[in-house]
Amino acid sequence: MIIFLKRKLKLYFHLNTPDWIKNNGTMFMSKEEIQNYQNKDKNNKQNVFKSQNEEQVSSDEENEEDEEDYIDEVPLEILQNKGKQGMRTSVSAEVYGKFNQQKEFQPRNIHKNSEQRERINKRIQSCFMFMGLTDSDKEIIVMAMEEKKFNPGDWIIKQGEDGNELYVVDSGELDCFKKFSKNEEPKYLKTYNIGESFGELSLLYNSPRQASIRAKTDSVLWALDRETFNNIIKQATISKRKKYQDFMLQVDLLKEMSEYEREQVCDSLRVMNFKKGEFVVKQGEQGDMFYMVEDGDLVALKIMQPGGDYQEVMSYTTGMYFGELALLKNQPRAASILCKTDCQLVGLDRYSFKRLLGNLEDILKRNSEQYAKYVN
Repeated sequence: MIIFLKRKLKLYFHLNTPDWIKNNGTMFMSKEEIQNYQNKDKNNKQNVFKSQNEEQVSSDEENEEDEEDYIDEVPLEILQNKGKQGMRTSVSAEVYGKFNQQKEFQPRNIHKNSEQRERINKRIQSCFMFMGLTDSDKEIIVMAMEEKKFNPGDWIIKQGEDGNELYVVDSGELDCFKKFSKNEEPKYLKTYNIGESFGELSLLYNSPRQASIRAKTDSVLWALDRETFNNIIKQATISKRKKYQDFMLQVDLLKEMSEYEREQVCDSLRVMNFKKGEFVVKQGEQGDMFYMVEDGDLVALKIMQPGGDYQEVMSYTTGMYFGELALLKNQPRAASILCKTDCQLVGLDRYSFKRLLGNLEDILKRNSEQYAKYVN
């Protein structure tokens, strides 16, 4: 504060003391000489302020907020740490202006043989971001992808770095690590396998990498550049992510998940549609899917004794979920689920459920105990 005030005072006297006093003083000057210098100084000040007003934007509140005249540069490290500590980075379009003209999109075209193109198409079929793309858009994506090979121990991306590519796993296994605070060791989160993708968050939100990925085995990845991603995939992905993240906030099980975890769940969700009167699961079947109700009404039906009739034991509506017991306990379905209306569900398969939600098992078990009397 003292340094700040000194700078302010120095600046004030510098701006308000005429040059003719700084250079000559007034002790040996006549009245007429002083008057001449004052007139010159007045004209000079008018020219100076005119020039300053042309070069900067002034605010009506400037005189009331003098402290804002002196602003220290914020170190990049602080800004990056804010992002690492969980602050949401807003989705923003690329900014274009006089010095950053938007160019006509020319997707890169990297030669691939028919076997490579077929393999990439197969890999991206299961990726959340590529669902719903037209065939022509998929072809642009396929041809823009670049093959990259990594050895065990190679880092593909590192948390905190800028990112300009997303990756789809063609072969191999890659481990994901994340630091949740500055002083702790990176925590292992998951292993990426064939057909999975990562690295899209930096492209979606123009933010640093949110985690680090290291090759566990020899791995082949297909890398998609930022420009192609922005022009073909970004807006559709943002819309789908927002839709499913908003939906997941309605699901009690998922409310306590971090935003990062919900984003990962989004990438593994499968959308399924069922007609009125159709069974989603049947009692006694082996369960391999956890379901969340996006739209519609369903009922849980249970045969209490052999040869008996179905009895309604529970109902489900938008924002509710079912099927988690089979995934937790690896046992047959305890009840049948029937659609009372046309329904749209989103689900996680067994592998994705365990990989993404394993750390929430205690919450699931606590919830399952609340209605165990209906399904045991």
